[in-house]
Amino acid sequence: MEEVLPAVQQAPAAQGIEVAVATEALERSGQSWLRRAWEFVWVQVPAEVRKVTWPSWDELKKATGVIVVFVLVLGVAIGLLDSFLQLVFVTAIAKLF
Repeated sequence: MEEVLPAVQQAPAAQGIEVAVATEALERSGQSWLRRAWEFVWVQVPAEVRKVTWPSWDELKKATGVIVVFVLVLGVAIGLLDSFLQLVFVTAIAKLF
């Protein structure tokens, strides 16, 4: 157990999670909800947005093209399956009566 515990204690630091962040959260718990909301919107959100790796224009065009083609293929497949099942069930019901 003693051998595992140091590794567990070091896990947040190894993942890049700051222990100070948790301490700050505990300190801020006494603040009003309006102050915490203001800090979240105007401090924390912009800080996280700056960390985002945005795709290049070429990557964006390629990903959009793949998505459009996939949606078209899926739409055609669902349409064909719908037509086939409608034909099967209409024929089957017509034979029953």
